[in-house]
Amino acid sequence: MKKFFALSLFALVTALSSKAFAQKPVTVGGAPMYANKNIVENAVNSKDHTTLVEAVKAAGLVETLQSAGPFTVFAPVNAAFGALPAGTVDTLLKPENKGTLTAVLTYHVVAGRLNAKALGRMIKQGGGRATLKTVQGGELTATKNGDTISVTDAKGGAAKITITNVNQSNGVIHVVDRVLLPQ
Repeated sequence: MKKFFALSLFALVTALSSKAFAQKPVTVGGAPMYANKNIVENAVNSKDHTTLVEAVKAAGLVETLQSAGPFTVFAPVNAAFGALPAGTVDTLLKPENKGTLTAVLTYHVVAGRLNAKALGRMIKQGGGRATLKTVQGGELTATKNGDTISVTDAKGGAAKITITNVNQSNGVIHVVDRVLLPQ
């Protein structure tokens, strides 16, 4: 009996530590996002983030988002960029507006790895609100309504997180439905 128990325990430990139980990749924009790839390596494969990727390239932030981090990125989908006033994206992508574009993009990034559980804990500890300092230097406010976490920008615009915990080798991405704007 002891031998059977020891073998069963060994089999269980082996199974739990195997890659068969590793986290399955989250699908974003029709593509799997792999936890062993960095933010840029994954984002370029999402058909829902082509505008974001184009903006990251135009702002010269590719190298930064490929670095060790860790970063928490609130990644707006193409439709979020499309909801901005007509011509906004084209204007931001012009070389002479690189500073403004960089400010908008880095406003979507928080230093550290904050998964949904950590954000929820911060919101609870903050009495229903958590203030997040962005890499840009501004602040975002995170709130929770049921299971949905929202992030509000300095202008009062609220983005809902539609996909949480897209783990990356250098951080985590949360997909959002709105472009966040600094002051």
